[in-house]
Amino acid sequence: MATSSGKRQLVRLVLWLWFWRSETRNTRVSLDDDLLLPYARGHGPSHSHRHVRDCQPVVHGSVTYETWPSSNHTGLPVAESSIFITDVPDSSRLVYGHMTVVHDPLRTVSVLEPGGPGGCGRKQRAPVEETAEAAGCLYAQNAGFFNTKKGQCLGNVVSDGRLVRDSGGVQNAQFGIRRDGTLVFGYLSQEDVLERSNPFVQLISGVVWLLRDGQIYINQSMEAECDKTNEMETFRYFVDILSARTVVGHDAEGNLILFHIDGQTKERGMNLWEVAEFLKKYGVVNAINLDGGGSSTFVIKGSLASYPPDLCVPDSRWRCARPVSTILCVHQRRCRPADCSGNGDCVDGRCRCQEGWQGAACDTLLCRPPACGTHGVCTANGCVCDPGWRGKSCGQVCPLGFYGRSCAEECQCDGQCPCDPVTGSCTTKTYTLNRAGHCLARQMFTAWRAEETHRNKPYLDERTWLIITVSLASLLLVRVVGHFMRACRRSVSGRLSVRRDYCYVPQIDINRHASHARVDVEGS
Repeated sequence: MATSSGKRQLVRLVLWLWFWRSETRNTRVSLDDDLLLPYARGHGPSHSHRHVRDCQPVVHGSVTYETWPSSNHTGLPVAESSIFITDVPDSSRLVYGHMTVVHDPLRTVSVLEPGGPGGCGRKQRAPVEETAEAAGCLYAQNAGFFNTKKGQCLGNVVSDGRLVRDSGGVQNAQFGIRRDGTLVFGYLSQEDVLERSNPFVQLISGVVWLLRDGQIYINQSMEAECDKTNEMETFRYFVDILSARTVVGHDAEGNLILFHIDGQTKERGMNLWEVAEFLKKYGVVNAINLDGGGSSTFVIKGSLASYPPDLCVPDSRWRCARPVSTILCVHQRRCRPADCSGNGDCVDGRCRCQEGWQGAACDTLLCRPPACGTHGVCTANGCVCDPGWRGKSCGQVCPLGFYGRSCAEECQCDGQCPCDPVTGSCTTKTYTLNRAGHCLARQMFTAWRAEETHRNKPYLDERTWLIITVSLASLLLVRVVGHFMRACRRSVSGRLSVRRDYCYVPQIDINRHASHARVDVEGS
C-alpha cells in the first residue's frame, strides 16, 4: 500500500495543477508530445480474420470474441465513479486514476464522434471536455485511436446506431454493444460488424485484448494484432512501457467498467501487464485497451478530472489535454431512438408505446404481416382492407350494397341495385349482377330446400311410430290370446256340465233300444 505522506503529496500536486489548468486551458493547447503508438507505420495488422481465428488457442474453438448480457439495474444510479491512488505491486510507484462502474450500459453509454456527429467525417479532433460537455455526459473518457497528423478516426466506429466508419475487417480488439444489450469484446470479421439481425448500436476499436473470460490474454493478442517482424518491437514497446492508460471492460454482473490511469510515457503510470493484473484482481471479465499516452483523459460533468501528460503550447510550463478522436460518454438513461420511432414517449430511458405499437423502440406494429393476407395492410389500428374486401384479416368480399376500403361505403345505385365492390360504380354490372344472381339463386335454393324438407317431414318421428306399432301389436296379441282362452274354457265346460232342461241320451243307447224294440215286435 502507498504511504499516507506519498498520497498527500500526490493529491496536493494534482489539485495545484488542476487549479492552474482551469485558469489556462482556454489559452493553451496540447503539444502532442507524449505519443504512444502501437504501430510504426499505418494502423492494424494486414492479415485476415480467418488467420486470427485459426491461430487462437484451441479452447476457444472458432469464436474470436466474447459476449456478455449487460446489466439492467434501473433502480440504481446511472454510474458510480471512484478516484483511487494505489501502489503498483513489486515497485515503489504510486498511480492515480479513476474506475467507473456503469449500470444499464445499453441506455447510458454512447460512442461519440469528436465535436459531435460528423466529426470523423470532417477529420476533426476535439478535447474530451468539449465533446462531453456538449453531449451532457456525466462521465467521459477518450476511446478510439486516430491519425495524429491527419486527424482521421481509425478502426470501426458505430455511434448511437449509426455506422460512422467501417475498418474493412482490420483485426484489432473491439468493444461494442448490440441492440439487445449484449456486450461484445474481441476480434470481429467485417460480417460481424455489419450484421443487421442484431446490429451494433455502439462500437469502437482498441489495440490489445487485455482480459478474455477472466484470464490475461496479452500474449495471444500480440500475435493476433501484429503480423510483421519489424513491427513487433514497436508493438512490444507499446505493451511494456509505463504510460497513461485508458481501458473499457465489464464485470460478472454485466456492468461496464471505464478505467483510466494518469501517467507519462517512460516515467509513470502502468504497462498493460500491470493494468490487466489490476483489473483481474477487481473482478473484470473482459477488457480491451484504448488509446493511451497523451490521449488518456477522464472528464466528470464537462470538467477535466485527469492530469494530462502533454505539454502546452506556447507555455511548456503547463500540461494541456490533447484534442482526441472518439470518446465514451456516460449519460442519463435515454431511449433508442430518442423519439421512440415517433410512436411513443421516452420515460426514464424506456419507450412507452402508443396504442397499436410494440417493441423496445416502439417500431413494431401489433398487427404484423401476413395477418392481413393479400388484400390488406397492417396499421396501428389493425388491418385496413383493400377496396372490395372486409373482415379482420381482409378475407371476405364486400356484401351486396357496399363497396370501397373495408366495405365502408354504401352503394348509391338506382333501385337499390348493387354496385361494383371495388369502385362503387353502377355501370360496371357484369360481375356485380353475376354475384347478385348467384346470391339470389343460392338464397332461393336454400328457401326451397327448407320448404320441401318441412313439407315432407313426418308429423311423428320413426321412434314414435315404432312405439305405437309395438303397442298396438301387443294389444292385438293380448286380445287374440284372450279369445282363444275363452273358447277353450267353453269347450271343456260343455262336456262336463248337465243341462236340466233336456235329457242327454247317447246315440248308441238309442240304437240299442231301437234294436230291442224290433225284436220284441217280431216275437209277438
